[in-house]
Amino acid sequence: MAQYLSVLRHLTPRGKITIAAAIGGVLLALVLLAKIAGHPSYSTVMAGLDPAQTGKITAALDQQGISYDLRSNGTALAVESSQVGRARVALASAGLPASDQPGFELFDKRKLGASDFEQQVTYQRALEGQIARTIEGVQGVGSAQVQLVLPGDQLFAADRTQSSAAVLLSSGSDALGPGAVQGIARLVASSVKGLSTKDVTIADASGALLWPTGDGGAGGGPTAKLAAQHAYEASLDAQLGALLTGTLGANKARVKTNVELDTSEGTENKLHYAKTGVPLKVTKDTETLKGKGASLSGAAGASSNVTGYAANGAGGSGNTNYSHTKGTTDYGVDKVVTRSTISPGAVKHLNVALMLDDSVPHSQIAGLTKTLSAAAGVVASRGDAISVTRLPFAAPPAANPATGPLTDPMGAARYAALGLAALAFLAYAVRHLRRREQELVAGDPTWLREIQSTVPLTEMERAPTALPAAPATPREELEELATREPERVAQQVRSWMTDG
Repeated sequence: MAQYLSVLRHLTPRGKITIAAAIGGVLLALVLLAKIAGHPSYSTVMAGLDPAQTGKITAALDQQGISYDLRSNGTALAVESSQVGRARVALASAGLPASDQPGFELFDKRKLGASDFEQQVTYQRALEGQIARTIEGVQGVGSAQVQLVLPGDQLFAADRTQSSAAVLLSSGSDALGPGAVQGIARLVASSVKGLSTKDVTIADASGALLWPTGDGGAGGGPTAKLAAQHAYEASLDAQLGALLTGTLGANKARVKTNVELDTSEGTENKLHYAKTGVPLKVTKDTETLKGKGASLSGAAGASSNVTGYAANGAGGSGNTNYSHTKGTTDYGVDKVVTRSTISPGAVKHLNVALMLDDSVPHSQIAGLTKTLSAAAGVVASRGDAISVTRLPFAAPPAANPATGPLTDPMGAARYAALGLAALAFLAYAVRHLRRREQELVAGDPTWLREIQSTVPLTEMERAPTALPAAPATPREELEELATREPERVAQQVRSWMTDG
């Protein structure tokens, strides 16, 4: 250590600046290496994503504590290289697109000398991947696998076979409605030349046949009913979950609905009678008679034979005033006939299960129950029910710490090589500087170092030190050299004379 300090003390300012710069460069390189080594490496898992599905994918990865990086404006997803397997399993479990089935980019790299058969197989693979990506863009579809049968060209029409397609939808696609399944079938049929919808087969992850249906239509059967119920439940769960999250905050409540729908179709006729009748026909008949007759006196009859008859006005003066009215009214019944078609999808029964975290106060439970019942459409007379449970929620899983370069052997070897190179550079620089400084120190005359050294005054008084001898002059050095090596001097003089 003392030797190094002595070397540093005898360095020139330029040498000291060079050593400081070299040490700073090595420290900076070490800091950069440590930063690069601590930063995890990412590998692309999926490309060509629909931005509408990116939120679901990142939520599934966050739930599993997997670090990710969005690239290409959210259309590509990369995860840590050590967690690629976990990411694929997590996305597959959530029913999200976790496959990177190639499309027409297979033709970006062409091979020389490829046969017609290889070209046909490549085209079929590219078409299958492109159709699968298109199907994955349908809302409610997690991932899809497409298998095509494309017959070759035949000379005779009788020998030709029809194209066919098989589509397998991942788990979570059972919520697709009949219309969406029919749309996927038509989409596949329109993407392949010579393919009709009747030759397209669509099945879900459980193996249930979604297309073609029994009657060849767009819906009907138990599968369509279950799909409609699941779609309704998913939509209602999302709406109620958003309402609870906006009211209580994240991870404070969970809601799940169970609905039974009436998927039957029919017509309904209703007949309604009014309380009062409506007059349809009114008939009125009025009869009047007016006349004036002659006076009767002394003539035969009651007026002359009965005493006082004429005085009572029975026959009187003979004037006539007669009136008679009669009518008939025909009443009709006021009725309304309503004919309506009952569309499938009416709710027959609805149950709502609500779970609250124990941090939610008891005073808010009644209000939340009432609000949730109104939002879900719970009808007590129909037999609907809502259940509320309050219990402590489990803490979300913590994210895994970032893995170091040791998980990647190639990365560790690369970092080790960079570190060794930096250390070798530092050792070479120090060795070169030490050699240079030693040469500079060795070149200094001994008498100069002795003169520069300090001696205490008491030591000089006790034993005076002799002054160092003055350096020899060039003439004295030449005389000493001629005395010590006369042949060498004579040879040198002879060469000078020859050159002159």
